[in-house]
Amino acid sequence: MFPRSISVKSAQRLTVAGVVATSAALLLGLMSGTASATPVPDNPVPYGKGYMGVGYLQDGRDFKPDTRQPHLGAQADANLKANPEGIDVSGWQGGINWSSVRGAGIEFSWMKATEGLTYKDSTFSANYLNAYNAGVIRGAYHFARPDVSGGAAQADFFASNGGAWSRDNLTLPGVLDIEGTCYGYSQASMRQWVLDFYNRYKARTGRDVVIYTSPSWWNTCTGGWSGMSALSPLWVANWTTGTPSIPSGFPYYTVWQYTSTGAVNGVSGNVDRDRFSGDRSRLLALANNTA
Repeated sequence: MFPRSISVKSAQRLTVAGVVATSAALLLGLMSGTASATPVPDNPVPYGKGYMGVGYLQDGRDFKPDTRQPHLGAQADANLKANPEGIDVSGWQGGINWSSVRGAGIEFSWMKATEGLTYKDSTFSANYLNAYNAGVIRGAYHFARPDVSGGAAQADFFASNGGAWSRDNLTLPGVLDIEGTCYGYSQASMRQWVLDFYNRYKARTGRDVVIYTSPSWWNTCTGGWSGMSALSPLWVANWTTGTPSIPSGFPYYTVWQYTSTGAVNGVSGNVDRDRFSGDRSRLLALANNTA
């Protein structure tokens, strides 16, 4: 049992982290980037239970819950006021009142659609439609499981089950959420996995997939690869009250997930908070694939 002072989502993170900690010796070997390209048979995150940030603690070798508050300080908040605020959600949040979310000033959201090669998030359809109807610019994300299949097959599954795109002012390109372990892949093999996913998603939708990751994961598992920097917008996970760190190989970020303990009207409990790097016109440009 977790203390009452720890949120449900933090408790879930601790549960996952506990499993990770018991396998620390194995994971450190996998995270070294020197492992073979054979996927590991086990994963600290049970299949179907992945969500944005579940691997962040593992990526940073830090098994503490995120207790920082989603504020950058008065002056920083004022300077970034023009930058649209967003959230990312999955089945962990349960039912969401998207009209209240929009009324709270949230302009965009990505929501979990798929994981691996077979799992579909049970809340995705309702979230995708209701966010659209509330005027929230929304998109779908896929939780990567390189231990299950190749990247192209997972991109196909994603594109066919929520990851499609249309130019309608309210639909963002899909996201590849890749975090946690290196899944037993070498850095070269992981680069190929990501590129295979990108190429198939681009062929299916006409859009460049957004990559969500942390600096630690990208630097460790791909070797700070720069090969995606001209192709994919970066969504960086870096829970900090200061300027975010970004992975080697990317010159800048497009979206920043800055906390996992945000509070937003319409969402029960903690929710990840995100900030777009430009103003609303640039957010719309990303949604509509315009210059």
